Amino acid sequence: MGYLEGLMGQREEIVFKARQHCLVIVPKMVLWIAVSLVILLVTFLLAVTLLDGLALVLLLALVFPFWRIMVDFLNWWNEQYVITNRRVVQLEGIINKHSIDSSLEKVNDVVLEQSAMGRVLNYGDVKILTASEIGVNLFRHIARPVRFKTEMLNQKEGLSQLDIFEGKATRVLSEEAPSAADIPELIAELDELRKRGIITDEEFQEKKRALLEKL
Repeated sequence: MGYLEGLMGQREEIVFKARQHCLVIVPKMVLWIAVSLVILLVTFLLAVTLLDGLALVLLLALVFPFWRIMVDFLNWWNEQYVITNRRVVQLEGIINKHSIDSSLEKVNDVVLEQSAMGRVLNYGDVKILTASEIGVNLFRHIARPVRFKTEMLNQKEGLSQLDIFEGKATRVLSEEAPSAADIPELIAELDELRKRGIITDEEFQEKKRALLEKL
């Protein structure tokens, strides 16, 4: 089990993952590759002029740009923006991990900003306004921002529907002789919640069994 999966609560499932767009990491990669090529060129020129000692020192200096390429890539790869059926999680760090999460119930609004270039290359900034102490979460240059926003709003709406369903189910289950029409309708609503990832298959089977026992 990965670090992200270890953060998941009981009956919580990952719905969508995103990272910053590759345009964030590509310029850094190009820079350090260019530095490496310059070092190699200077090393070759020094070796030709018989300055072998200095050429060896410069060759050892290649370790730094290669190390920077690896670190920058891993930092980019490990910075994830995750939507579950319960919350939004921002996770970063290679070894030392740092995570920020916002409950979907506390999300008040989601603002998406895309430039013309962002629309062409499919990246943008997503600002999440919450009722928590954090207040605002800003995800910059995130890839597939429209999909990210849509999935978040779908899951938030699903939680509201789940609350409505729970209210109906509680009413039906508390009745000694519920209406025969109520239970199939509730099971259909329950199945829709399962298909949308709001509840798990286990939750579906458990609630369905409790409803069928009332028939």
